[in-house]
Amino acid sequence: MNRFILPAGAFVLLVAVLFIGIQRAPQKTVIPSALIGKPAPAFTLPVLGSDESFSEESLRGRWYVLNVWGTWCPECRNEHDTLLEIAQSDVLPVVGLNWKDDDAAAVEWLAQLGNPYDIIAVDRDGQVAVDWGVYGAPETFLVDAAGIVVYKHVGPLNPQIWREQFLSRLPAAGASS
Repeated sequence: MNRFILPAGAFVLLVAVLFIGIQRAPQKTVIPSALIGKPAPAFTLPVLGSDESFSEESLRGRWYVLNVWGTWCPECRNEHDTLLEIAQSDVLPVVGLNWKDDDAAAVEWLAQLGNPYDIIAVDRDGQVAVDWGVYGAPETFLVDAAGIVVYKHVGPLNPQIWREQFLSRLPAAGASS
């Protein structure tokens, strides 16, 4: 019995130290992206509901938001009203990246809930999302006029996150510079 007391005590102490450290970590909800400060990955994808294709290169010279979503994603539905508000504000173009989804389901979903996107690129096989470092939806990226990723948010957007994490990073003169 005595030979187990020291290892058990050390284990309990280790668990306590780790628990306290995690609770006090200032950025425990922040998942850093390797893309921050680097060029946004290049892609050309089909446009949802169209025979056209879309390339991120067409947005060069403008700030934009890339929102990764899918109809299979419950949190994407939770952020949808916020995306509609963002689109109405017309501050930045909002590009949708429909990830590993069924085109018909996506079209129907947007018809029911409203379409907040300026354009929707369809990533059926998920390769573009992998290039962007996406591992779950929703994820939203802010890209500057030079095509550099400025910020990444993991999880659903809400008005507070939009103001504090996205709008606060825009240049003072507006999103067009």
